[in-house]
Amino acid sequence: MSSETTVTLHKAPRTTVGQNQGKFRTYFNFPGRNLPDHHDHGYGPLSTVVESFMDPDTLIRMHPHQNEEIISWVPRGVMRHDDGEGNKLVTDSDHLMVMNAGREFWHEEKTLPEDPPLRMLQIFVRPHSLDLPPNIQHEPIEEPVQNEWRQLFGPEGSDAPLFVRNDVHFSDIRLDEGATVSLPAKEGWDTYFYVFDGAVTAAETRFDTTESGLVVEGADSVSLTATTDSLVVAFVINPEAPVTRQGTIGR
Repeated sequence: MSSETTVTLHKAPRTTVGQNQGKFRTYFNFPGRNLPDHHDHGYGPLSTVVESFMDPDTLIRMHPHQNEEIISWVPRGVMRHDDGEGNKLVTDSDHLMVMNAGREFWHEEKTLPEDPPLRMLQIFVRPHSLDLPPNIQHEPIEEPVQNEWRQLFGPEGSDAPLFVRNDVHFSDIRLDEGATVSLPAKEGWDTYFYVFDGAVTAAETRFDTTESGLVVEGADSVSLTATTDSLVVAFVINPEAPVTRQGTIGR
């Protein structure tokens, strides 16, 4: 990285905000909280990144969502989805699900007794407009390539395999110990990353499992180096995108 490059990187430790419902446990990461004196828990259209754990034989009963885009990224275990439209879907490390809840979408989640323990991220994106038509996307995703970013969703009209209705791109990467990669970036946009497993350094700062960073200046010059085998996700965000703030959970 050039000494002339200005980088503004804000680190957040593991969140202390969570809910323990026994067999279902959630931890809420708020990207806006990375930024000092930022009066919004979200950052532009990215509202909340929820780390969720479900034990085998767990049911989250049918419930509604409105005015939020909910992405289920499942690298560990199996999440089973039923909804009011008659879909019965299984999301795992080979599939990604996006619920474009819009004006209203009902669903339930469960694991079976024979399923492995589930650890996943549920990502809440604020749509650009209220009461959009509800929609669900559930697609197989490409096999990951070690030490390369894999793009998984993006704004409508982008080349990502699934879409959300606002300006957020999402990618994941599996890094070998010692590997270095550039952080995803786009001119005029900012980048938020979350260490799901392992540990990395960025701009001479260490990030351990469940810690996150927000780069609001110079993201195109920031590299991640894995200090151990790691799994990291990154969001490239347009902080000036118009957003709604009436989601059931994300807001």
